[in-house]
Amino acid sequence: MTARIELGPDQPILGIETSCDETAAALVSGGTTVLSSVVSSQIDLHARFGGVVPEIASRAHLELIVPVVAEAMVSAGCADYQVAAVAATYGPGLVGSLLIGVSAAKALSMVWGVPFVGVNHLEAHLYASLLEDPALEFPLVVLLVSGGHTMLVRMDGPGRYEVLGRTLDDAAGEAFDKVARFLDLGYPGGPVIDQLAMTGNPEAINFPRAMLHEGLDFSFSGLKTSVVNWVRKHPDVGSADVAASFQQAVVDVLIAKTQRAAQQCGAKGVCIGGGVAANSQLRESILDLCVADGFQAFLPSRAMCTDNAAMIAAAGWYRLSLEGPDRLDLGAQPNLGLVTT
Repeated sequence: MTARIELGPDQPILGIETSCDETAAALVSGGTTVLSSVVSSQIDLHARFGGVVPEIASRAHLELIVPVVAEAMVSAGCADYQVAAVAATYGPGLVGSLLIGVSAAKALSMVWGVPFVGVNHLEAHLYASLLEDPALEFPLVVLLVSGGHTMLVRMDGPGRYEVLGRTLDDAAGEAFDKVARFLDLGYPGGPVIDQLAMTGNPEAINFPRAMLHEGLDFSFSGLKTSVVNWVRKHPDVGSADVAASFQQAVVDVLIAKTQRAAQQCGAKGVCIGGGVAANSQLRESILDLCVADGFQAFLPSRAMCTDNAAMIAAAGWYRLSLEGPDRLDLGAQPNLGLVTT
């Protein structure tokens, strides 16, 4: 990193996100004002395979990155000379996909003569709530729950956070996808199970709540196995009841751990982020928890829960002000973790 860069509130940053199967670009000014946000999803390309195929994802990013960035610029009414910096996700994620976004961001940085900053995708999710409610009071406990990650993070301010707990095996979103695939419900599994669970009985099957009363770490692998074993022993069971009971087990664990973390930290508020944060049952339960315990609650819009470039641009704005731009030899880091500060 070089010297810090202080950007004005009206100076926009271009954010680029290509960590998995969505090609996204956004313009954000002041770290909080979204001028445009464009997301091109690849769900239809991967659905028949039951999951993301890395090579297909990277090829799609290569085809889509230029028109997506162009659309974000036009939607924001922003000319290239007005962009103050370019931010891109450099990890974690699929290495081929990450390289497309990082390379595009570096190229634009050089052509426009503006700073480049690499953004940790996990850190960016922490800023999703701040994008829609900049007045949130710290400390916050953020439940980051997606297809690749499930963790609890204490956030004391921009750039200041601590990982309190994380999954020891499957992420919650991964469990949703695997259960949906086993039940032949389609891909992605989260939205399908969420919808199906609305017609089922969440108390029909008592699936296990692993580590419910143990610390702040998570484990969902055993739950997934329990669902498979139950359905094989009871082939006539309705998929709606299985979906509802499985979802309830996941949400019960997420809520119990989040409540414990917020109480231990003396948090003023609780936020959620990541794709699974769009789940209806989880959102309702987070609100119930906060009302009961007196925490401020903030649930990002569903568009801000899933992968998007607005959160990348926002994180990039804070990174520039805290640590300055990155060198252009920064590479993609598919296994990048969230470093505590």
